[in-house]
Amino acid sequence: MYDVIIVGAGVTGCAVARFLSAFKGSFCVLERTEDVCSGTSKANSAIIHAGFDAAHGSLMAKYNLLGCRMYPELSKELGFSYKNNGSLVLALSEEDIPKLEALMENGIKNGVEHLEIVGRERLKELEPAVGHVPVAALYAPTAGIVCPFGATIAFAENAFTNGVEFRFNTEVKGLTRSEDSEGNSFWIVQTAEGVLRTRAIVNAAGVYSDILHNMVSANKIRITPRRGDYLLLDRRTGGYVQHTVFQVPGKFGKGVLVSPTVHGNTIIGPTAEDIEDKEGVDTTSEGFDDLMEKAGLAFDDLPLREVITSFAGLRAHEARHDFILGEASDAPGFFDCAGIESPGLTAAPAIGKEIAQELAEKLGLPANPDFNGKREGFIDPKALDLPELAELIKRKPEYGRIVCRCEQVSEGEILDAIRRPLGAKSLDGVKRRVRAGMGRCQAGFCSPRIMDILAEELGVDVADITKSGGHSEVIVGLVKDRV
Repeated sequence: MYDVIIVGAGVTGCAVARFLSAFKGSFCVLERTEDVCSGTSKANSAIIHAGFDAAHGSLMAKYNLLGCRMYPELSKELGFSYKNNGSLVLALSEEDIPKLEALMENGIKNGVEHLEIVGRERLKELEPAVGHVPVAALYAPTAGIVCPFGATIAFAENAFTNGVEFRFNTEVKGLTRSEDSEGNSFWIVQTAEGVLRTRAIVNAAGVYSDILHNMVSANKIRITPRRGDYLLLDRRTGGYVQHTVFQVPGKFGKGVLVSPTVHGNTIIGPTAEDIEDKEGVDTTSEGFDDLMEKAGLAFDDLPLREVITSFAGLRAHEARHDFILGEASDAPGFFDCAGIESPGLTAAPAIGKEIAQELAEKLGLPANPDFNGKREGFIDPKALDLPELAELIKRKPEYGRIVCRCEQVSEGEILDAIRRPLGAKSLDGVKRRVRAGMGRCQAGFCSPRIMDILAEELGVDVADITKSGGHSEVIVGLVKDRV
């Protein structure tokens, strides 16, 4: 019998797990895929929003502001990449300026600090590459950017080392309420891998969170997958844009942005299209045309020849356009973290902390005396000076053998990605942890060597190594009598 089962190992579920591990109890995270950060959390804008956009009084506004304030310290405690780069919302005409004023007024009500509207001259000082169309901007210096993979993996690793169990490839098929002989109620969780029992459930299942919620509650919700296409530019564009640059928001959200990433790339996106398929992450040429057209309103000379990959992500949109959080009124012990769309990445640590506290109070969980809230991040040889690098390679020669040339990722880093708590089991698992395969050639050269390392470390045949678990085999047949 678990005290709490968390369904979903995205950034919200892993944040709940991390903060819950500060209490003493039996906790488990169930994830339907082969790794953490395999759904919405792996494909988004990687933005830490300041909090001026969310409707005043909404849960989005509350947790956006709290989460934004938590990230700087959490990034230090847990060793993931974060940068406070600030954001700009562009007015593309004089008619847009009242929209900036409304955003600023809303942001001040929400508690966002240091907001200001800047004119064309100041805008060009802040963002020299901005094009000839924008006339003014709302400047939010408290906004930031983060590595969403790094943050999610950090929350998960820290939860795991503090005693939280993780079960992968374990999809929830059913939920029923039951009682023991003494009248204590609990949940029976039917999974593809067997039946589990728990005192409480956290529903952090992303685009599938409506399915879980509707299994147990008469107050139905409906999650619509909202697909967004993105373009990612090579790290050679690093420095082209300094801030996260939005345009005045429209019907489907905050609009197309152009932003640096914490790793030195430039990202453009997203589009916004409501679809039915909860796995519909296919990209479209129409989406990319839309991105380039809208981004071109903000910048005259976007370096689009530097695009190295494209991808699509899904946002878990609920019709009321607000987070659905806390214990369901007609399902005791069932806690929702549903409808977590933008600013979900920003809000995740604040949601995780509060849901964990609510669970601890409900279940009477004492503080965990052995809790360690710190985690050492990955060794990054590129961040070392030459004497430090030489000493590292002397002690661990594998850090001197480069496997991914585009991103300069060493064999030592790949081994670390596999050997760490909840380590990588696939090519994408390695990529999200240490960026091997994220460069200009998009794993065209390094994949065979990474597969060999994975196979050796995991004790399996290289043909069993997948791109991202499941049926994503890379080797689908062998040629006999190879020379």
